[in-house]
Order: sequence, then C-alpha cells, then structure tokens
Amino acid sequence: MLKRSALACALFTLAFFPACSRQKVVDDARLRTSDSDAGNWLMYGRTYDDHRFSPLNQINEQTVPKLGLAWSHEFATTRGLEATPLAEDGVLYTTGSWSVVYAIDAKTGEVKWTYDPKTPKDRAYFICCDVVNRGLALYHGKVYVGTLDGRLIALDEKTGMPVWTAATADPSQAYSITSAPRIAKGMVVIGNGGSEYGVRGYISAYDAETGKMAWRFYTVPGDPSKGFESKAMEAAAKTWSGEWWKAGGGGTPWEGIAYDPDLDLLYFGTGNPTAWYRALRKGGDSFRNVR
Repeated sequence: MLKRSALACALFTLAFFPACSRQKVVDDARLRTSDSDAGNWLMYGRTYDDHRFSPLNQINEQTVPKLGLAWSHEFATTRGLEATPLAEDGVLYTTGSWSVVYAIDAKTGEVKWTYDPKTPKDRAYFICCDVVNRGLALYHGKVYVGTLDGRLIALDEKTGMPVWTAATADPSQAYSITSAPRIAKGMVVIGNGGSEYGVRGYISAYDAETGKMAWRFYTVPGDPSKGFESKAMEAAAKTWSGEWWKAGGGGTPWEGIAYDPDLDLLYFGTGNPTAWYRALRKGGDSFRNVR
C-alpha cells in the first residue's frame, strides 16, 4: 500500500507540476520579449513596436491548400466587430460589440467565460462609428478592457470575474472608449473618444494591481482662468482663440497608444479638435509623446 501510495504521489507530481511550471505570468519582462514568443500574441499589435507580424511559418504557399475549418464561434450580433484577439498559452481573449469580453479555448473553440460590462445602450448615441471595441491588455493574471461608457475594468483571466473598476471619464459627458489599453511599467494606460461631441481629450494611467489613477495628461488646454496642468498646455493655449473650453476642445486619443520601454516614452495621436471650434483655432493638429 505504501509503495502504491508513493507511486501515485510521484505520478501526480510528474503530471501536475510540469503543467503548472509551463504557465508563465505575463509581466514586464515577457511583454518586452514578446517578439520571440512566437506561439503567443500577448498585446495589441503583438509587440511594443506595434509590428503586428507573426513569425510563425506553418501556413505558407505549400500548406494553404490543406487548410480547413477547425471551429468557429458565432458572436450573435449584427454590430461591428473590430478586436484583435490576444493569445496566451492556448487561450484566446477577445471582445465583441458593447465591450463584452470572451475567453475561448484556442484548440476547441469552447467559450471558457464571458464578461458583459452592461454598458447602457443609450451610450450608442455618443459613438461615431458603431459600438465596437478594438481589444484588450493582459498583465499579471488579469485582462483589462475599456468600455463604451468610459470605464476601465480589470478581470481575473481564469474566471472573468471583475477585480477592480475605474471610472476614467465623467459619465455625464460624451466620452467613450473603443481602444485597447496599453501596459507600461506596471500601469494600464488608456485614452478616450468623443471629439465630435464636445469633450476635452486626455490619456490616463492606472496602477495595474489596484486601479488607482497614477497620472493624467490632457491633449488640449482647458479654461485659462483655472490655470494650466502643464507648461505644454500653457503653450498650446497661445495658439487657440475664442472660448474653446466651453465646447471641450476635442483632441481625444481614441485609438492605439504605443510604448517604447527602452526610452520609457508613450506615443499616441489624437482626433480632431471639437469640430465647430476649428475656425477659431490657430494651432495645428497634434501628435504627442509622453514620458
């Protein structure tokens, strides 16, 4: 009996612990070396330089004729689908319309879990280009998603249960999020949309573990009578005229944010200024980088 028990314990150890050891956490080091991790797609754009290229070569001119359907998943919607799925150790993470998150077994197509942030449907009024979501971020066992009503949510990647939620924007204003978050040195960085509807653009960084906001950078100046958040905003205000702040100013960073870990810089573009104040503004549109 003792021999059988010892054998069973040894088999359990051999079977279980190697499987556990193969599970690597998505941390800063793994994200920095994601280009060499050919079997996974760990971030939006795949690598920090946003290369969007897979080095896998199993599909080529010779093997294309042999391809066939392994499985498919029906998202049961007629609304837009624009997400780039992420792949980590055999699991696909992606989003559908209304910022709904899905974890899917890459081999079988089985849905492991879904998370619906219950975005109010009337938010669609403030979305220029359908109720889409472009993707997620993975970090330290969590999945991060921005929602159409301006929330940033961290989910447990094994269960899909919320870990924390941060309100990145005033819900009474026409802000929205359709872009994928970006991970940078333990922070989750996210922008917003809504230039067409009279809001003031900015990007925000949140602690990936707690959801506490670390900093915020505005892309256009606010009301001069209230002071400026930075020298950059003070300089930008000199190129504007009229009472632009009453209409928000626009300049929302509605799409992807790139990060250079070597230089420790974030790069992002912005949308248009608030449309009806374009004629009163002397300055040009902008491209920002933030340290």
